[in-house]
Amino acid sequence: MSRNNEIVLACIEEKYFQREVLIEQHAIVKILSGEMRVVQADKTYTFGAGDIILFPRNTLATVTKYPKDNHSYRSILLYINAEKLRNFYAKHEPNAKAVQDRRLRTFKSNALFNSFFTSLLPYLEMESELPLNIADIKIEEAISILRNVKPDIDSLLANFEQPGKLNLADFMEKNYMFNLPMAKFCYLTGRSMTTFKKDFKNIFGSTPQRWLTAKRLDLAHQELTKKGKKPIEVYFEVGFENLSHFSYAFKKQFGYTPTAIPR
Repeated sequence: MSRNNEIVLACIEEKYFQREVLIEQHAIVKILSGEMRVVQADKTYTFGAGDIILFPRNTLATVTKYPKDNHSYRSILLYINAEKLRNFYAKHEPNAKAVQDRRLRTFKSNALFNSFFTSLLPYLEMESELPLNIADIKIEEAISILRNVKPDIDSLLANFEQPGKLNLADFMEKNYMFNLPMAKFCYLTGRSMTTFKKDFKNIFGSTPQRWLTAKRLDLAHQELTKKGKKPIEVYFEVGFENLSHFSYAFKKQFGYTPTAIPR
């Protein structure tokens, strides 16, 4: 993996790599080889070699990267932060009104994208870090290409608002399996910690942590009993960091360990 923190060449040699992510800046990914699976609350995507994806800021997902057709997973990842975008739009009038929208965008390969990503590879394969002035130039080039390919992309890129106050019940029911710090749940639902806890208590009649644990364990129980999965396959998917903590919490709630599920 390259050492620049804004433009990255990622290589995964292992069987697969999985993690939960909260992408706090806009990010463009070009997959060079292998596959990437992205699981969100309401949709699952599978992307392969040649695919180009734009992840909006504050995207929450479980991402799995793995080899395909005897080729390791390789991709180019480019982050576009708010400061770069503010500087860009200080010089360029947005083409569309800013809106809150967290949908993933996908793009077909074309001459502009192909030449752009091809031009990045020699820099990323250097042993030294990509110079900041070159990174700035390439990020501005990426923004210009996105606007050329999809003129209404300004509605996303030129939106600098913080997350608005969302329907808390709807958001939590869809995203409880993501193992986020409580502060991130507050931020994504547009609330202070105090307001989040107060609203949560009014809606669910419980503290956030107790509710999250119970929901995750109920989901795990369904996965184990109805789908016949093993505990090692389930604990991470439902929001637990390690198997031992999952097993302890599971037994405390149901009276038996996840390996002793009644059949």
